[in-house]
Amino acid sequence: MNVRRQAVGLLGWAIVTFLAAALGARASISAADFYASLALPAWAPPASVFGPVWTVLYALMALAAWLVWRQGGWRATAPALALYLLQLALNVLWSWLFFGWKQGALAFADIALLLALIVATIVAFHRVRPAAAWLLLPYLAWVTFASALNYAVWQANPAVL
Repeated sequence: MNVRRQAVGLLGWAIVTFLAAALGARASISAADFYASLALPAWAPPASVFGPVWTVLYALMALAAWLVWRQGGWRATAPALALYLLQLALNVLWSWLFFGWKQGALAFADIALLLALIVATIVAFHRVRPAAAWLLLPYLAWVTFASALNYAVWQANPAVL
């Protein structure tokens, strides 16, 4: 694969990943105010932490997808990249379920499925390019934490979520 094609591929995976981030952010426009209005566990981070963390995670995710794609393009890596795109869609959906539509139970179901798909994506990426799998581990850790937070906040705010 020539350098130009690799650069275009990197740009493409960055666009796909950050487009998903933007779609999720659209649902989270007033997330900071909503988050501040909720009963939160003592271990909940401030709202200002989420933006920087997600920016780094999305960059790592795009890089991981690109590393997999470089191993032969879409044809050679379609199952792994399809899992990546599916988990990315569930990632976007979570923002809408939790912040946009205030559906705590559905958001928790979504994030539980998202966790399973992240693990499946990591396994699939590892088979193609182990370094790509390693790049997804911070994402897995953060979504695991977010799952616990989602559950705790949903349970503490039944009238709102």
